[in-house]
Amino acid sequence: MQTALPASSRPLFQWLALLICAAAFGQLLHALAVPAGLFLGPMLVAIAFGVAGAQLHLHRQVFRFGQGCVGLLVAHSVSWAVLVSMAQSWHLMLVATFITVVLSALVGLGTVRFGGIPGSTAAWGTAPGAASAMVLMAEENGADGRVVATMQYVRVVCVVMIGSLVSHLLGATPGAGAVANAPAVVESPHLLDSLFSLGVVLVGITLGNRLPAGALLTPLLLGGALQLSGLLTIRLPEPLLAVAYGAIGCYIGLRFDRQTVRYVWKRLPTMIAGAVALIVLCAACAYVLALAMGTDFLSMYLATSPGGLDAMAIIAVETHADVGLVLAMQTLRLFGVILTGAFCARQIIRLTRG
Repeated sequence: MQTALPASSRPLFQWLALLICAAAFGQLLHALAVPAGLFLGPMLVAIAFGVAGAQLHLHRQVFRFGQGCVGLLVAHSVSWAVLVSMAQSWHLMLVATFITVVLSALVGLGTVRFGGIPGSTAAWGTAPGAASAMVLMAEENGADGRVVATMQYVRVVCVVMIGSLVSHLLGATPGAGAVANAPAVVESPHLLDSLFSLGVVLVGITLGNRLPAGALLTPLLLGGALQLSGLLTIRLPEPLLAVAYGAIGCYIGLRFDRQTVRYVWKRLPTMIAGAVALIVLCAACAYVLALAMGTDFLSMYLATSPGGLDAMAIIAVETHADVGLVLAMQTLRLFGVILTGAFCARQIIRLTRG
């Protein structure tokens, strides 16, 4: 005779199963040389767990710690040459940011006209980036936060999966030791440097508590400044990076719970179509900009992709793209979306009511 598990022990077994499956699938994708496999695998597993009804919610501080590690990882790519290159191309980066925001507004109008999603919801749900900030701003303005959150994270999932596919098709596939050979992981790790690096992550997370994407940007800026000054040699152990990637992936994946998916089920095809349309439009823009700036298409594609800053940074590092370009343009768009989000949303709502 079988006995049911006590209710108090179910979350423990669910967490254990999630961790085992996420780690195994992440390592499998990594061994198969899938770009950002250590991030993509846990995200897909967490989506499956969430939709299957697992009542799990990763603490936000764990997610922020993962972002901080990725920020410091990217900081290792910051050099004076990278800064000079970005300064020379600031006008094109500004144009690219403007184009992406305009394209997202057009896609938002399309989802209202042809997909039946309310204008107030589509206005916030199609904003290209700053997902958590858009959800909060949407709720403050009377939009349905659940639909906005789903639209935002559906797009992030689409961006990550298509980004990995594009990276693979362009031949920018990392080897099995990609994480071990990443810029911030040095061949002979020193305990003291690793501890200092970890300290920078923790301090950066604390200082960036109230900033948009502060958990990623503050360790990045702090670590980059210390590295450029020669005061810090950034070293992050491979297992720590794997945990950081997995934490970000699981946090995003667990946002898709059964109740939310059931609520938006009829609108889900429209959300996916809108996300794919925006990705394709941004890719076309990236192709033109890559020719204008004389850079490779993969770097520009990742720089203009309407996904999360942390996810694009992970893919850029693992595929050896131009991390500085990706980081600069994604950060510029992040602040651009936050500053113009309310204005763009009002215009979309006004046009859809007319």
